[in-house]
Amino acid sequence: MYRYDEFDQGFVRDRVAQFRDQVSRRLSGELDEAHFKPLRLQNGVYLQLHAYMLRVAIPYGQLSSVQLRTLADIADKYDKGYGHFTTRQNIQYNWIALKDIPDVLEQLATVEMHAIQTSGNCIRNVTSDQFAGAAADEIEDPRPWCEILRQWSMVHPEFAALPRKFKIAVTAAEHDRAAVRVHDIGLHMKKNAAGEIGFEVIVGGGLGRTPYIGVTIKDWVSQAELLDYLEAIMRVYNLHGRRDNKYKARIKILVNELTPEEFTRQVEAEYAAQRDHEKIALPQDEIDRIAAYFAPPAFETLPETSAAFEEAKAKDEAFAIWAEMNLQPHKVPGYTSVTISLKPLGIAPGDATSDQMRVMADIAKAYSFDDIRVTHIQNLVLAHVKLDDLYNVFLALDDAGLGAANVDHGSDLICCPGLDYCNLANARSIPVAMDIQNMLAPRDKELGKLHINISGCINACGHHHVGHIGILGVDKKGEEFYQITFGGRADEKATIGDIAGPGLKQEDVTPALARVVDRYMALRKSPDDAFIDVLEREGHDPFKEALYAAD
Repeated sequence: MYRYDEFDQGFVRDRVAQFRDQVSRRLSGELDEAHFKPLRLQNGVYLQLHAYMLRVAIPYGQLSSVQLRTLADIADKYDKGYGHFTTRQNIQYNWIALKDIPDVLEQLATVEMHAIQTSGNCIRNVTSDQFAGAAADEIEDPRPWCEILRQWSMVHPEFAALPRKFKIAVTAAEHDRAAVRVHDIGLHMKKNAAGEIGFEVIVGGGLGRTPYIGVTIKDWVSQAELLDYLEAIMRVYNLHGRRDNKYKARIKILVNELTPEEFTRQVEAEYAAQRDHEKIALPQDEIDRIAAYFAPPAFETLPETSAAFEEAKAKDEAFAIWAEMNLQPHKVPGYTSVTISLKPLGIAPGDATSDQMRVMADIAKAYSFDDIRVTHIQNLVLAHVKLDDLYNVFLALDDAGLGAANVDHGSDLICCPGLDYCNLANARSIPVAMDIQNMLAPRDKELGKLHINISGCINACGHHHVGHIGILGVDKKGEEFYQITFGGRADEKATIGDIAGPGLKQEDVTPALARVVDRYMALRKSPDDAFIDVLEREGHDPFKEALYAAD
């Protein structure tokens, strides 16, 4: 994990002091809300339905136990005892008083955290594969490059006032767990013909009102050229991106209006025009210095199998099911990565109490080399756990209400806060999500892999466009309806889902989805025949028929 140097510490400390003065002037009335808004957004503060909301940055989703305990302490002292983990690998607090936010930021700074660039028209938190540095299928740890990008983009003077917010994701595995194709820029690390590791550059992805899958504008860019090439992309966007219409301001609109070919031509021309003194020096020793912060922990030499693990599965069926559904293969024999589901029944998806955060921090320190990750599907991950220790980890998690066995299954759904919190939402998301979870949880193991994503408005914070089943809340003359989409996916085969038909009333959504999964069960050829595979093979019509069968 990266550590702040003296510059970082001084910079964040000065920003906190600056914002403290700005908050004081807002509270005194010297600043009105219109003038305060751009200042608070630079520090991750939103005005929601009921209160200000603070979004805290968790770069590439990585936390230490000390940081997670600090987040728990903030939830207790300044909020209502919980936090909400987001699809941007960040955490949000929904009830912090404005007068307290400078104190919160000051406390975050003591553990090398901040809320800078978690909002506003700038380059946001760089995200990555939650299993980075541990995944058996990655070609290189992408986190050093996420950190290089963080340092490059942090308050970059040329890109601090972009036409619209800007999001970057990086992955280094063939199977895309970072959704790089639905980001403004997605970087897929891969080897060229000479075996050198560089980046496929994907541009123009994004969801929201006008969803697009990104297009590859460069098959391979070397590590040394990466920042210069990204600067060329950002300059073309900053020059031509719409500033007169926020709905048409994202780079995805520019790429598609220019055409990908013309956009690529302009980027290549901008890149070629860079003079030597404009290029970013990225010497190998600096890359190595940053990479050293992400050196692998001191793994033990262990056998690939564990007798203790197998015995525990044999005697405890709940543990065996959890192990089947919540573990990820690790690159080191005798270890695994554990996904902790933040989707237990009866809790808003992505929420964790302060007590649960402390339990996860303790487990991470004792069993996972003090390494915990936030995922873009609103769960947490223990990156490096010995197979021998898994049963103890499961028991501790289960005691804290964190033992749900459902990762990547139907009840492990993505859900935005919706109309319960957000002043942009048209409909409630959380009650719909919880109702669907209650229906699906008993069938998760039987149904297999199934991604359901729910958004309370067209802004798509719940990524409904790329759910195998997507649900969008809409307002029709003051009544909440829910539009269903089929066939979306956010992986290396990224696709935008198709609208099935008319929206459903809230009380009709869960019964309709129950019919849809029943139809899937009737059509699948084996337990390994996943929902998305059956949908793509059979087409959408059988599922639309099931969805509206009661109408």
